[in-house]
Amino acid sequence: MQALIFADRLGRELEPLTDRTCVALLPVVGKPVLEHVLEALVAAGLRRAVVAISPFAGELRAMIGDGSRWGMRLDYVLTRGEEHPDAVVERCQPRLDGELLALRGDVLHGARLAEFLRLADAVAGPMVYGRASGAPVSLSLHRAGGRGGLELLRWPGAPTAVPPVWPVVELPGAALNRLESLRAYHRANLDAAAGRLPELLAPGRQVALGLTVGLHSRISPRSLRQGVAFVGRHCRIEASAEFHGEVVVADRVIVDRLATLRDSVVLSDTYIGELVEVRNAIVRGNQLLRVDSGTVLSVAETFLLADLREVTLSGTLAEPFNRLLGVILLGLSLPLWPLALAAALTANPRQPLRETRLRGNRLEFDEFGARRRVFSAWEWATSIPVLRYLPRLLAVVSGDLRLVGTEPLTPEQADSRSEEWER
Repeated sequence: MQALIFADRLGRELEPLTDRTCVALLPVVGKPVLEHVLEALVAAGLRRAVVAISPFAGELRAMIGDGSRWGMRLDYVLTRGEEHPDAVVERCQPRLDGELLALRGDVLHGARLAEFLRLADAVAGPMVYGRASGAPVSLSLHRAGGRGGLELLRWPGAPTAVPPVWPVVELPGAALNRLESLRAYHRANLDAAAGRLPELLAPGRQVALGLTVGLHSRISPRSLRQGVAFVGRHCRIEASAEFHGEVVVADRVIVDRLATLRDSVVLSDTYIGELVEVRNAIVRGNQLLRVDSGTVLSVAETFLLADLREVTLSGTLAEPFNRLLGVILLGLSLPLWPLALAAALTANPRQPLRETRLRGNRLEFDEFGARRRVFSAWEWATSIPVLRYLPRLLAVVSGDLRLVGTEPLTPEQADSRSEEWER
């Protein structure tokens, strides 16, 4: 027996998630959807499959390969996208022989395929359908070489009545998710993390009750305040970040201090900034997708949300780069310091160096949230600006000031420019 996997959805219903990849490669708890399907086939004893693909075909073949990782042999056939299954079967006939298990590779079946094959084996006839209770048909065992009768596996396929001439096997405990919307994709990840999709295996190890973590990721078990969470590979979750409800974090994600995730899915290569709260949403890079309303919000401020694949100086390199320039300029300015001292002594012999309190760029955290740190800056008592502000290079080296930006304010000036509720 071999399998015929339809993974050629165009994915319009899942935009903008499918503007970079196809539905079959969207991650669900750390693995592409198609990989979950392949693992289910292997568990059922199948080792050969033909995969029908269309959008992002090159990317899919590069990622999945020839199937040897799963001990399978995979062949591929290119379609026009969401093509009629019977037309795909006709094109694949030279590669098909014997009994055929047909199923979609861009939905989550949440069923033991071995159980379906066992139940179908007891049913006579050229074709047997399989479905979860109350769900549309998602599987088909074809004993006639796959010719005819696969209309119900077509996408888009609204749930239709099964022709009475073909028997249907109800799969006990199965839980189908067709991934037909952003809300469904969000729910699929949360259900998989919580164990509500049978036979779906999440990669990683359980480091605490309800917390599964992938390889080379750093997270404190205290971050999971209540519920369950899955964290993929190469992630960094700050210890003060909090997870509530059901949370799924894909690979290469950074969650900064005091950020809060609640019933949300964070996709790969995403940065979530300090004090950011995400609730009931999907986050991809700098895009926030609200699953309740379907709203897609692009966030321009990289200190809130950012795509880690777009490396800019305004992101994680900004602070060390600014400090390095401060050290270089401080070294270059050393010959000017004696001149500044002489000018300050001439202008004010009693107090050549004055202290000023300023609000800088570094944040302080307390029980009320975050505020900009007030620090001491020094100035020479001279009217020559180049000499007067030389000591501020020390504040650049410490990270309190940046070389380029607006004039720093004193605490009194900052309070005078704030509304009463902001203080």
